[in-house]
This record gives sequence, structure tokens and C-alpha cells, in this order.
Amino acid sequence: MGLVQAVKGAVGGVLADQWKDFYTVPTGLPSTAALFAAVPNGTNAGRGSNTSGSSNIISNGSKIIVPEGYGLLLFQDGAITAFVAEAGGYEWRSDDLNSQSIFAGDGLVSTFIKQSWERFKFGGQPGSQQAAFFVSLKELPDNRFGTQSEIYWDDGFLNTQVGAVTRGSYTLKIVDPILFVKNFVPASYLRPGQVFDFTDMDNAAATQLFNEVVGSLAPAFSLYTNDPAKGNRITKLQQDSIGFAHSLSVAVEQAYHWQSDRGLAIVKTAIVSIEYDANTRELLKTVQRADALSGSRGNSNLQASVAQGIQSAGENGGAAGLVGVGMASGMFGAGNLQQPAAPAADDPVAKLKKAKEMLDLGLITQDDYDALKAKALGL
Repeated sequence: MGLVQAVKGAVGGVLADQWKDFYTVPTGLPSTAALFAAVPNGTNAGRGSNTSGSSNIISNGSKIIVPEGYGLLLFQDGAITAFVAEAGGYEWRSDDLNSQSIFAGDGLVSTFIKQSWERFKFGGQPGSQQAAFFVSLKELPDNRFGTQSEIYWDDGFLNTQVGAVTRGSYTLKIVDPILFVKNFVPASYLRPGQVFDFTDMDNAAATQLFNEVVGSLAPAFSLYTNDPAKGNRITKLQQDSIGFAHSLSVAVEQAYHWQSDRGLAIVKTAIVSIEYDANTRELLKTVQRADALSGSRGNSNLQASVAQGIQSAGENGGAAGLVGVGMASGMFGAGNLQQPAAPAADDPVAKLKKAKEMLDLGLITQDDYDALKAKALGL
């Protein structure tokens, strides 16, 4: 018979009133906790059918509440006999000695879980007592990574090798709890009171994951910057946490098989800092200047530079300086730049404008201006 589902979905006060004694997730857990033993809530005091319950041991008739975001694993002699990924209330019955049960639900983990269940399900006869552990199905935050020295990768946009020191963090998700427990979690954590936490510095398994992520950073940067969909720009990386997380997850999977062997996947990343080496910084400055001088903005900048050069040459070198600037302009294509057209000599509007300026400056009289105006207009 195994686990019997008493209520599906969120469990409220009615169920808690009916079940005076049940097992559930312990209180006060850190947000980074991944695996821990179920704890009893309340005392039996003659209620319910479980009259021989003890810590971490789920005996016949035990009631279990599985909250949202958690999965439940039952063990017998180190082997998995039941798995639940659907929130709700359950009761353990072992009337059938060959009882096994699985409630994988329809979420992200269901496909992975069902495959692993068929591979690893318990083949013997489970006894009347089962050890119960909860596994987090949420994103587990604050997994840090960082490099003490430069890492190098081939950058598709810069078309050369790039080096940098970087640090950041990522969120981790257990997509297959069965694989995770069977292939990765040390046996010392499958005991009451133990909490498997990926951020625990004393957790040797978590330290191994840290080292593998650091070892995958260079391939991940290379995957990201050589992906045409990303525009091959490393500068986009700090604004694209999902995109880089995918590149990092692929690199980790290729090198260490996190998902296929351990049931783990990287979901999101946050790059806190990237400090490029000296050569890369100089190269990026050159690229920035090239970007600023491209297109219509570049044409405007170049025209302004040539105009400034002409003015300086005129002030310092006279006609010879102007000739030199003209030659340089032709060498760099400035001869094709559009210059203001000089007014035609017989343009009456230009003549009148010039005469008016002379009148305003007091160089000619009103009579002189009137005569020039009549002449320009052919009167």
C-alpha cells in the first residue's frame, strides 16, 4: 500500500486539527538547506493509529505533511522506498510488504524523478518502519564562486584571448532528488539532526561543487561570448543573468555531468565583478573608441576633428599648415566629407547681406546701401 494521499495541495488548519501528530519540515531552517530529516509535530497522546513513533522513523500509521516546494523521500535500510513531490497530507501504511509509492506530480522534476524511480526503486520487502527525509525543490540561493587569479578564454568578438578575475553567485536547483541522494549526498547526512547545506564551508561535497564551478568558468565565458545570439559581447554578461547561467550550466554539465549524474542544475547567476587584465582593458578601450567613431556619429566626430585641425593649423602654420591638413584630410577620407558651399559671386541675396553688415558696422552710409541694393536688384 505504501503512502496514501489524504489531501492534495495546500494543507490548512482543518487537517492539522484532525492530525494531532504528524511529521513535517523542521522550523528555523536556513534558506540554503537542501536535505534534512523529517521531525514530528506534536505528541501522540493516544490519538491516531501510530502508537510507536520515534524521531525520524515513520512507522505504520504515521501521518506526514509535505509543504509546497519540498519533496519527501522514505528509506528502508538505506534504500529509497517512496518519493513525494506533491504538496499535501499523506499516511504511511505497510500492510503490503512489497509496498512502494511515488507521487511525482506534473512539475519540472516529474520527468527526471520517474526515470530515476524505475532505475533505483527498492526491490526487496520494506519493513514496517521507514526513515523520512525532506529535500528542497526550490531554488537554493547564495552559492558563491570566485577566482583568485586570471582565467582566460577565447573571445569571439574581440577575436583574441581575454583574461579576467571574477566573482559572483548562482542559484542551484535539485531537479532529481533520487539521483541527488543516491549519487552525491554523503551517508553522514542521512541521519536525524543533519542538514545538507550547499553553502556550508564544512561540507566537503559542497566544496567540491564550488571547485567544479570555478573550473567551468573559462569554458562558460567562451560559450557565452562566442554565441551569436548574445552579440558576442562580454559587456552584456552582467545584465544577462539567465543567459550566462545557461552557459555555465552547459559547461558544468559537459565537464562534470551535474544533471545527468547528480540531479543538479544551475538556474540563475549574478556576476558581482569582472576585473580584466591590463591587455584586455586596453583592447576594450580601443573597441569603445571604434564604436564611438562608427556610423553617422563617427562622421560627425571626424568632421569636428578635421575642423579643429584646420583652425589650429591656420593659427600656427599659416598657408603651409592648411595645405598639410588638406593632405591629411585626403589621406583619411576627409576629402569626402560634406563642407558648407561657398556663396556664388553674383548671388543678390549674398550681396545685400554683405552690404547690410557693412551698413551696421558704419563702413558705408544709408545712401551707399540704397545704391548697392538698387544695383543688386537691377533697379
